[in-house]
Amino acid sequence: MEHSTHPEHEHHHAQHEHAHENTHAHANEHAHRTGHQQHAGHAHHARAHGGGSSWRTAAQATLHCLTGCAIGEVLGQVIGVGLGLHNGATVVLSIALAFVFGYALTMRGVLKAGLPLRDALKVALAADTVSIIVMELIDNGVMVAVPGAMDAGLGQLLFWVSLAGSLVLAFLVTVPVNRWLIGRGRGHAVVHAYH
Repeated sequence: MEHSTHPEHEHHHAQHEHAHENTHAHANEHAHRTGHQQHAGHAHHARAHGGGSSWRTAAQATLHCLTGCAIGEVLGQVIGVGLGLHNGATVVLSIALAFVFGYALTMRGVLKAGLPLRDALKVALAADTVSIIVMELIDNGVMVAVPGAMDAGLGQLLFWVSLAGSLVLAFLVTVPVNRWLIGRGRGHAVVHAYH
């Protein structure tokens, strides 16, 4: 006697197979999507820590800091040399003005974000202090080290070439310092929340 398959049983079996396939496909898709998200997360993490963007971020932070430092540095050197101040007094004036303008530039951006003056000053101090110290050591170190640079008049090429060279060197030395700080959530990393 030939065994006949019940149509209802066959239909139920087909539905079960279809549901199983859907579940399997959904699981595969979920695993693929999760894997992709994890990969994207790792890629983002790599970019943020040690990738190309961290060097770019450090360079941008240093350039921002250099702008304020350069204004103060150039102004201090111009005033000191122009008034014939002693080299030590000119260096002190340049460093003081570099800090003032360096902090002022950072504070301007943070104040625009709506932060109160006292808090903006705290952010600027945390963001720029190490960077400015490194820059000023290099800037003024070069100016003092180059023979005749501090004694050259404002109309002499030696003065301006030495000053420009000192700022370029300060930038190159400070970028790795800022990258290290940003990688640890310090330095200009504290400013990013207010951009």
